[in-house]
Amino acid sequence: MSIDATPKGVLLKADPIANTFRDEIRVSLAGPKPPKLVGILSTSSAPSKSYAEFTQKQCEALGVEFVLRKVGAAAGDGGEGEGVEEAIIEANEDDSVDGIMVYYPIFGVQQDHYLQQIVSPYKDVEGLHFKFHYNLYHNIRYLDPKSLLSSVPPTAPPAPAVEDQPPEGTVKSILPCTPLAIVKCLEYTGVYNKLLPYGDRAYGKTITVINRSEVVGRPLAALLANDGARVFSVDIDSIQEYTKRPREGADPARRYHPRHVAHASVLTLQECLALSDVVVSAVPSASYKVKTEWLKDGCVCVNISADKNFEADVREKASLYLPTIGKVTIMMLLRNLLRLRQYREALKTTS
Repeated sequence: MSIDATPKGVLLKADPIANTFRDEIRVSLAGPKPPKLVGILSTSSAPSKSYAEFTQKQCEALGVEFVLRKVGAAAGDGGEGEGVEEAIIEANEDDSVDGIMVYYPIFGVQQDHYLQQIVSPYKDVEGLHFKFHYNLYHNIRYLDPKSLLSSVPPTAPPAPAVEDQPPEGTVKSILPCTPLAIVKCLEYTGVYNKLLPYGDRAYGKTITVINRSEVVGRPLAALLANDGARVFSVDIDSIQEYTKRPREGADPARRYHPRHVAHASVLTLQECLALSDVVVSAVPSASYKVKTEWLKDGCVCVNISADKNFEADVREKASLYLPTIGKVTIMMLLRNLLRLRQYREALKTTS
């Protein structure tokens, strides 16, 4: 009998990570009226349809009211994306709706970005509104719900958060579901060091994020860097380094900037991967693969693309491999839904 002397890394499924939040959500849902989430599907895209069905199944299992609104090509009575803007506005104005989820892509990056800004920030479970992105990029972790009524960013940003509890009169700012889900996965796997101060628990880790989209890649890189990591943000035409640590020669008294700073990197992807404790890939292409031979021994690899971005032998180098995180993403979406209901309740008590 032959024995394989080469140990393989662990294949980690999303289920145990998602389960750590499922009970928390069930407790929060206890009450006379479950929150209502409206999903808006406007294209014939098979992945979008599949994701909508997956969302519905997860909501029903937890007792969340989910209504799937089909318009345009999804309803079979119009073109791709037809009627989506009207459906968003209608859900914004419906006081019985607590959260809105739109299934992208629809028209393309620019027009989809416009649609993301139409969704009321008080119902934006995906965390794609510019107010939430501004807070994320500026490492502003808490907000007064009333501030969402203004389109003007704060002139004097609050002091950096020192603990994971909102100061009185504030609530946690909504974060995009997928980047937040990845952070939760990295916390679960021990990449984040709980012994370090809140807001700096990824210190000492080098992470490569492949794809700099505004939906996943760039906000994820910023989140990780704001938590203390050195992050290489890789896109098709450039590599940037995100860090809140000052560069060599800077004021030695300053331990870190209040938020991440982006610098152009001269490293190649191969050089970034050789340094990286964690590699996250989100390239929407079946032909794109991260070369296993370039990975650092013992790294953690996370795939968040519908197309598997890692080679079949990834666990020959990776100590942990997460092939999908969809179930964790849905849990983050439902946590955001519950938080948004808190926003609206806070508004009612102060108005």
